[in-house]
Amino acid sequence: MIRRKTPRSVGEEVVKPKGFDDFELRLGDIMRGERATMGKSLLDVQRELRIKASYIAAIENSDPSAFDTPGFIAGYVRSYARYLNMNPDEAYETFCRESGFTVAHGMSSEALVIKKSEESAARAKRSSGSSDPFGSTASPFGANPGESVLSQIEPRAVGSMMVLLTLIGGLGYGGWTVLREVQQVQVAPVDQTPVVLSDLDPLEGGDVSAFATARDNFAAPSVEALDRLYRPQALDVPVMVARDAPISTLDPRTVGSFRAPEIQQSPALASGSFDPANQSVPRVVEDGAPQLRMVAVRPAWVRVTAADGTVVFEGIMESGEIYDVAATEEPPTLRVGESGAIYFDVNGQIFGPVGERGTVTSNFSMAADAISTTMVVADLQQDDDLARMVADASAQTEPAN
Repeated sequence: MIRRKTPRSVGEEVVKPKGFDDFELRLGDIMRGERATMGKSLLDVQRELRIKASYIAAIENSDPSAFDTPGFIAGYVRSYARYLNMNPDEAYETFCRESGFTVAHGMSSEALVIKKSEESAARAKRSSGSSDPFGSTASPFGANPGESVLSQIEPRAVGSMMVLLTLIGGLGYGGWTVLREVQQVQVAPVDQTPVVLSDLDPLEGGDVSAFATARDNFAAPSVEALDRLYRPQALDVPVMVARDAPISTLDPRTVGSFRAPEIQQSPALASGSFDPANQSVPRVVEDGAPQLRMVAVRPAWVRVTAADGTVVFEGIMESGEIYDVAATEEPPTLRVGESGAIYFDVNGQIFGPVGERGTVTSNFSMAADAISTTMVVADLQQDDDLARMVADASAQTEPAN
């Protein structure tokens, strides 16, 4: 028997298992996931965004019928998406695509506020069989708000409540009775004198004459004795003893650093014929700080700044102008616009210039020691203006000599 082999169909669809990315997530699933990541509940979102929790749930469920005003749906969706750090426009487009919501014209009837009558609302509630847990003020897990209070009482619990109330009342009355009996004191009069008082005789063994003698011989303490009881001797007025003579009588030539031992023993002090010229007085023998002067051979702008940042001098020094630099603990700094025109005179010796011609020098330390050691002596042949200035200065000093 010959069998014919049927060819295998080429277009046969092969079913493959779906991965995680093959499933399409809806907008509500994404929003719930983002809200769960933030750890927020519907009531938290309602409190922070000022949007009803029922509206938030309707946005996640893509249910535009839950909104009273369709014109506010776009704002609610965008605000909620922005709260979840999502793209507001993409979220709103996805909401419209999944729910079929379209923006109505402002004058159309769809854009008006949806007003439901009480009968239609009750009919819709009965037909749906469920109510919005966030729209009503009553708790959804409590009793029906339409039922009366008496209908919620269990008849079998009435007896237990009566027994409990009776027990509480009995315990309270018994405690009140015991407290009243404890605080009550009863006093009964008796004709018998107390034994302790009957055994004591105030005049038994007493000597009246001795008491009178002691009373006659009693002397009241003096005022000084009573005052001493409340004022100890340590608080008396202290006696001041002068240990030193008045300051006006002190002679600096006889005491301290200015005292001369050989003159102090001389009788000239006693006779009053003391000669101050013969007294050995301490003298300062250390040389003073070198004199530093800033000399301008051509017009140049300069600024002298102290160590604390204060501007000491600022301006344009003309040709031949000299500026004396004050000797301070911290040397000032110099900023000059024409470095080749500024020289320094340290104790009659000229150093410089500060820099090349046409250059700006900043933060130049104006310390006399640093200038005399780091800078070279000025060459008069290299700068004609400096040579002319030195010649003029020499010509002015020759007649005086």
